[in-house]
Amino acid sequence: MPITVFTPRTKKLDLYSDLRKDLAISPLSSDLTVLKNDDAVKDALKNLLLTDRGERLMQPNLGGNIRSLLFENLTPAVLQMIKTQIEETVKLYEPRAELIDVTVAADMDSSNVSAKITFYVRNQEQPITLDVILERTR
Repeated sequence: MPITVFTPRTKKLDLYSDLRKDLAISPLSSDLTVLKNDDAVKDALKNLLLTDRGERLMQPNLGGNIRSLLFENLTPAVLQMIKTQIEETVKLYEPRAELIDVTVAADMDSSNVSAKITFYVRNQEQPITLDVILERTR
């Protein structure tokens, strides 16, 4: 009788899972839809970056606090501050992601800032890219 050995290449394990923000129901099982692995980490990172400090009850230090920087004049120094804030937020609050690179660019026509975050999900080999558009809204 042959023995089957499972390796990461032969069997992909779901290591991380989160519920979707909109609490969508799966049409197949009538349960809540779950985000797994890459999608779960991408969604968590986006939520962290779009959350201001003091916005979450009982967790006053959680969040990227980037929205306040968007109302400054978009100079290279402000873009560098946004990039640094994104890097610190990912390193502090998302242990599932290993940061590779953060690129921040300003769109002067629409007064938006786009951030491109490249990272590894822990225990996976492929890098993942997350594009986030940060808008000036009150």
